[in-house]
Amino acid sequence: MKNAVRIHERDNVAVVIEPISKGELCIYTDAQGMEQEVAVRECIPVYHKLALCRIHKGEPVVKYGEWIGIAACDIEQGMHVHVHNVWNTKR
Repeated sequence: MKNAVRIHERDNVAVVIEPISKGELCIYTDAQGMEQEVAVRECIPVYHKLALCRIHKGEPVVKYGEWIGIAACDIEQGMHVHVHNVWNTKR
């Protein structure tokens, strides 16, 4: 059953719609309507973001198809994406 939402096809993060524990699978629908799975590397609180792919330090974090910040460090697929590892682009 789906437990995350990828809002736009360009997004490299998904929003989890229920808490997901380390070791569980994040399940979302891709732009082609196919179910995809990502192994979760750390606990993700509800409505927080999860990396759908590796995001290298300095690369944009994309949600809604738009840059919402820059990765402050390498973020591995399945990791929690939040203020602790994303820089605000308005700095």
